[in-house]
Amino acid sequence: MRSIAGQVFLLQVVLVLLLAVAAVVALVLQVQRDTNQAARSRTLSVAQTFANAPGTAAALDSPDPTAVLQPRAEAVRKAADVAFVVVSNTQGIRYTHPNSDLIGKRILGPYEKALQGIPVTAELDASVGPAVDSTVPVFRSDGTVAGVVGVEVTLRDIDQSVSRQMPVILGSAVGALLLALGGSALVNRRLSRQTRGLGPAEMTRMYAHHDAVLHAVREGVLIVDGKGRLVLANDEARRLLGLPPDSEARPVAESGLNSRIAELLESGQPTTDEVVPVSERLLAVNVRGTGDSGGPPGAVATLRDTTDLRAVIGRAEVVRERLLLLYEAGARIGSTLDVTTTAEELTRVATPRFSDFATVDLAEAVFHGDEPSKSEGTLVEMRRAAVAGLHEHHPLYPLGRVTGNLPTSTGSLGGIERHSLPTADVETLLSWYGRDPEHAERIIGYGFHSVLGVPMHARGVVLGIVNFWRSENAAAFDEDDEAFAQELVARAAVSVDNARRYTREHETAVTLQRSLLPRGMPEQNALDLAYRYVPAEAGVGGDWFDVIALPGARVALVVGDVVGHGLHAAATMGRLRTAVQNFAALDLPADELLARLDELVSRIDQEGGADSAEIAGATCLYAIYDPVAGRCSLSRAGHPSPALVLPDGSVHFPDSPAGLPLGVGSGLPFEAVDLDLPEGSRIVLYTDGLVEARSRDIDEGMELLRRSLGRAGRTPEETCAQVLAMLPSGSPDDDVALLVAGTRVLDPSRVAAWDVERDPAAVSHIRREVTDRLSAWGLDEEAFVTELILSELLTNAVRYGTDPIRVRLLYDRTLICEVSDGSSTAPHLRYAASTDEGGRGLFLVAQMADRWGTRYTETGKVIWSEQTTVPPPDR
Repeated sequence: MRSIAGQVFLLQVVLVLLLAVAAVVALVLQVQRDTNQAARSRTLSVAQTFANAPGTAAALDSPDPTAVLQPRAEAVRKAADVAFVVVSNTQGIRYTHPNSDLIGKRILGPYEKALQGIPVTAELDASVGPAVDSTVPVFRSDGTVAGVVGVEVTLRDIDQSVSRQMPVILGSAVGALLLALGGSALVNRRLSRQTRGLGPAEMTRMYAHHDAVLHAVREGVLIVDGKGRLVLANDEARRLLGLPPDSEARPVAESGLNSRIAELLESGQPTTDEVVPVSERLLAVNVRGTGDSGGPPGAVATLRDTTDLRAVIGRAEVVRERLLLLYEAGARIGSTLDVTTTAEELTRVATPRFSDFATVDLAEAVFHGDEPSKSEGTLVEMRRAAVAGLHEHHPLYPLGRVTGNLPTSTGSLGGIERHSLPTADVETLLSWYGRDPEHAERIIGYGFHSVLGVPMHARGVVLGIVNFWRSENAAAFDEDDEAFAQELVARAAVSVDNARRYTREHETAVTLQRSLLPRGMPEQNALDLAYRYVPAEAGVGGDWFDVIALPGARVALVVGDVVGHGLHAAATMGRLRTAVQNFAALDLPADELLARLDELVSRIDQEGGADSAEIAGATCLYAIYDPVAGRCSLSRAGHPSPALVLPDGSVHFPDSPAGLPLGVGSGLPFEAVDLDLPEGSRIVLYTDGLVEARSRDIDEGMELLRRSLGRAGRTPEETCAQVLAMLPSGSPDDDVALLVAGTRVLDPSRVAAWDVERDPAAVSHIRREVTDRLSAWGLDEEAFVTELILSELLTNAVRYGTDPIRVRLLYDRTLICEVSDGSSTAPHLRYAASTDEGGRGLFLVAQMADRWGTRYTETGKVIWSEQTTVPPPDR
């Protein structure tokens, strides 16, 4: 026991004994505490289970509770291994007990709290020793307490389980003690065997081996004692640090060590892989204290040359950074189908992580969606599309500036151009900038020393050129930079070409749609008109509007929408607009016109082949305004309801039947509604792009529209400007077509009407009345022609029509003569032969009137004619 091994063995034995005793005591205490807790849990769970069992409450209210509950209580007591299960009423009278003599007597334990609905668990000293008792209430279905259930278990029964476990616990402790003692003995025996019998020769040989290894490793080792003296420096440390031969046994500060390494050794603080430059080397220094593990005080430092490793790591870091930049370029370049935005994204990706500045010059045709010529030797102007850099102020050409001419074929242009720009090398840049010496001098004077030009190719055509510039970054572009720049520009070229092709298709669709929309408003006096059309951000859609002059000084207003975007939507819109104009020429009511348009769309879809696109989701609103009556008749096919702004500024959305969109109604009829509008009202027709957007629902959009319209005294132009001001900045999500019409009423003095009897003699009387009225209007020169036209139309109505017959004159921009009757039979224009006695009346009307025609009403028909007056009427 005098040896260290023996003393360590004795200490281990004592520790194992203490741990074993502590473990046994803690286990016994834990088992006792768990026993107490188990007793409380068992009694409470048994009592609650019995109290909540089906039939317990009913048995308490039965005439003989003991007969029902005693067998159950005994069965539960035996099954749960408890002392007793006692059921008593609310007065504490027992109904059950293992001792039948106690049945009917009052229980002694506290049960008042249980009668209040609160379970009670308590520890008590029973006649058989310490016990745990739980008392719980028995609830009826209405929530009242019918009685209580008490369950008791003695701790002696529970302690018996501890006694049964004690041999196992002690046996386990003895086994663990023997196992620990055996392990300690084996460890100490091994230690004694390893340290016993070593002589001077063996120790000398061991030191020789240690010294050989110490000086042979390719890692420097420095050892400092507790007094701050360098006691050991191996050969590798001397080589890396250039130490003198007599450096050992000197203080660290005087041994010739690097100042930073000396500082780390003197501090004694642990250091891990701190890189210290020594001459041209980068040394990784690790310092650890020797006294921390029981050795003598001091510190040991290891030195590892990481110069080559740092170079390799730096190169790998550059490659990783370039790969990450290419990944970001794929995610950030081409986020929009806009040529200029794509070029700007390329410059933002390249600066400042690859170059200090970046510029993108594109051929002029690319900005318009066209493709540059592929012919050899063709030179086109390049215009600056994007520029980005470290600073806003630089000598590079600004956006929109023509930078020079380049060939557009890849064979003519060649490959990448990389130049270094010394102060005197101006000629290098002159060919790039149209022989502009002053601009080249400014570029070199700013500090640009390296430039890399990469052509932007797409499908065999050069779209432009990308220039990368370095000024503050001292490294010049190398071959690796060329490869990276070529890959970066190649990815951007795909996005630029896609944006160019989209621009071309977009311009084509816009041109088609603009050609199909109205180029001007018809001349009329019924409405004061203003309109706006705003294309969608995603492309051209199928929204359209139209204003059509109708006979009788009336005007038709049309707004429609074809779902979708692109050429198909624009072409479909043109077809529907043409169809509406043709149907309007027939002077049909609003609901009948939509019915015919719906039939036409259905027929087009049915006649289309398998490759033809259907006209899906087309909506339309058709309204007819009559300035004589001040009335508007409108009908809708799935289109939003128009807004009516009365002269007092109040805004209403008329409750008109919406109908189904065109082509999907299966022939269902459309309904029209008539609105009486005072003069000065405004009718606002629009497409759903005005009130619907991804950022808001239609109810919010309708409320915004109501607020923007709610003001009296605005002109239609002012109304259009105010309504569009509520749209968010930029292009909307969908096309917006807006048509605002301010109503006017024809002066009653310009309207004359007569009821005519079916008597040929009445024709002459009406002719005189008409002549007098024309004279009152100052249209004496029109009297003869008007009298001739009226005589023919009125004679036909008297001869072939039915009552009622009525004549009406309207003096607006033209002189309008209308003859109506109750017959639905329309006259037919004939070209009589020279031998025919009749058939020339309507022919004469057609020759003398500017226009004439027939329209049908609910009560018959109206035959009308229009004559241009000279001079035109003043309003």
